[in-house]
Amino acid sequence: MAIGSPGPETERVDGRTARAERTRAAIVDAHLALIGEGDLRPTGERIAERAGVSLRALWTNFKDMETLFEASGAQVLGSYDAAYVPVPPDLPLAERVARYCRQRGRLMQLIAAPARAAAVREPFSPQLRRNRQKHIDRVRDEVTQVFAVELRLAGPEADTLRDALIAASMWPAWSMLREGLSLSPEEAEKVMTRTIAALLTADA
Repeated sequence: MAIGSPGPETERVDGRTARAERTRAAIVDAHLALIGEGDLRPTGERIAERAGVSLRALWTNFKDMETLFEASGAQVLGSYDAAYVPVPPDLPLAERVARYCRQRGRLMQLIAAPARAAAVREPFSPQLRRNRQKHIDRVRDEVTQVFAVELRLAGPEADTLRDALIAASMWPAWSMLREGLSLSPEEAEKVMTRTIAALLTADA
């Protein structure tokens, strides 16, 4: 055996690690696929069957649903981040609002199924609430950067304006537009655009 080359034991460990990673990935993919098909509360049995693994393998890799929610949430957030394109903060306000709302609508459609599923279980799941907070934090950061000028001009009302922008941009508001009011994505984006523009120009 060449000096520095991995030995048989190292190769066995690496092989087991790779298999475990593939199993975990298959379970997360199965979980999200079932949710995407409308099964908002898939059981361990259904997830394991869809992933092509035993129920024992599921619970060996994830000790409970909370740890699976964490892994699935991380994958959803990764897809969200990969699709995100920063809006230049030096554009005219109307253009920033239009680009911001166009992107928010696209991202809300991307996470629609996981967001619906999370809403069902979130009251009983600390991990799903933590997942939601990560999305809120991202929107807060984006609002703070994209509308920095308007927030500065708002003076002591800056925090209130920021919170209003965040609330108008999150899944509950989008869900009301799409599902409560039965609007198309394009119609929902138009309403969001009008709302965000009104908030930013209320005192102009």
